Amino acid sequence: LNPALIVTAARIALIPVVMVLLLVDDEGGWYWAFALYVLAAATDSLDGWLARSRGEVTVAGAFLDPLADKLLVTGALLCLIEVGDVSAWIAMIIITREFAVTGLRLVAISENLVIPASNFGKAKTLSQNIAIAWTILNVGPYWTEMALLYIAVVLTVLSGVYYFIMARRRLFEGRVPAPDVTGDP
Repeated sequence: LNPALIVTAARIALIPVVMVLLLVDDEGGWYWAFALYVLAAATDSLDGWLARSRGEVTVAGAFLDPLADKLLVTGALLCLIEVGDVSAWIAMIIITREFAVTGLRLVAISENLVIPASNFGKAKTLSQNIAIAWTILNVGPYWTEMALLYIAVVLTVLSGVYYFIMARRRLFEGRVPAPDVTGDP
């Protein structure tokens, strides 16, 4: 267990705490949920930096880091749906993209191809975290919350499309389609 993995594990451990605080009908709990959500989201950059700077990039870290990010966002969105602060369609778009890109990466790995995070994906993650944190904090006018959520949805969709276009180019570059062995024209 290296420092980067400890930070990732701490982020994962914070997820159920944030979820419970969001579901508790107590305004003080929401402030704690906000603080812990922001802390957990901020550790995303820290664990990657620790792993790279110390030469301790591991398969476990490469798997757990993006998983922790997806679980944090998904957990918060599900709680925010439950309390009526986020529409289910917004959460569904975000969660579907996360599953789709994760599946795409698994297919790519099976072909010995790594699809690295792009700046588009990083902007998507930042926009999601800002929108979710702002929604949790719930201090501004409603339109600001909706604007941030819509920006997150747009960046989520665009980054998903970008990953699929990049993967398609890399996965099928120079490949000849397999011949039809069924005899069907």
